[in-house]
Amino acid sequence: MDAFTTGILQRIHTTESDLRRAREVGDDFLADVEQSELEDLRRLAAEHGVDVRPKVA
Repeated sequence: MDAFTTGILQRIHTTESDLRRAREVGDDFLADVEQSELEDLRRLAAEHGVDVRPKVA
């Protein structure tokens, strides 16, 4: 896995966690910010051919 793929996947993971925390504490503004960031990261990943779908066990 190259550095870009590793980095984008880590950023997606971190943003998903931050989004969950924002929702848990009821911070709607922060949740909106994190949701927007997550959408941007997923779009960027898709543009570069990085599969961000959850792995099925």
